[in-house]
Amino acid sequence: MYSFDSRIRYSEVDSQRHVTLPSIIDYFQDCSNFQSEELGVGIDYLMGQGLAWVLSSWQIEVNRYPQMGEYVKVSTWPYGFQGFFGYRNFTMEDNAGELLAYANSVWTLLDVEKGRPARLTPEMQQAYQLSAQLAMECDSRKVAFPEEMEAREPFPVHKYHIDTNNHVNNGKYVSMAQEYLPAGFCTGKLRVEYRKAAVYRDMIFPFVAEKQGKITVKLADEEGRPYAIVELEEKKCFD
Repeated sequence: MYSFDSRIRYSEVDSQRHVTLPSIIDYFQDCSNFQSEELGVGIDYLMGQGLAWVLSSWQIEVNRYPQMGEYVKVSTWPYGFQGFFGYRNFTMEDNAGELLAYANSVWTLLDVEKGRPARLTPEMQQAYQLSAQLAMECDSRKVAFPEEMEAREPFPVHKYHIDTNNHVNNGKYVSMAQEYLPAGFCTGKLRVEYRKAAVYRDMIFPFVAEKQGKITVKLADEEGRPYAIVELEEKKCFD
């Protein structure tokens, strides 16, 4: 397990001074990056091997959104590898040890030049020590979307959406999808399936559906093929 301590910053909160869902994603993503860098199999190592980890799916559950100034502890650990897939859990706790948010994630190791999945190198297999899987109910990494969805105005991918892999960062798709939430909607559960990578200047064509407290957003190309499918489930938020 790898952990780091932090404090919720003004730049990470919404108008009610609660940390945003994309900021929680950033914390989780940063935590996994910190672990990989400390183990010597981070970005420079991956680039040297012509490899990249790309996210296949998120399932994030939020019990409570911490407020600005709160101290938090963020942790992550891999719990399994299978072929070119990697499986990783995340948690965020407050100072009292309360579990604020937790997640399951599935990653694919990609051969960047060939554009195909790749198996872990011996160095990566030795670096990562597996821990027990977090006790949580895990849904399928596949996110279904309704047949009838309302098309919304398309928009371009901007430079600020792009990460070190030169495609849209996984958290940015969630930010895009949140634009279609009704006022007062508080996300208690997030599921995202990533289908293919959007790059700078691609056009995103959003499709939205709402049913029984869930908003599903398909972020697609001009042919309707999804880049990502985002499902946000509402909960009653509390301080």
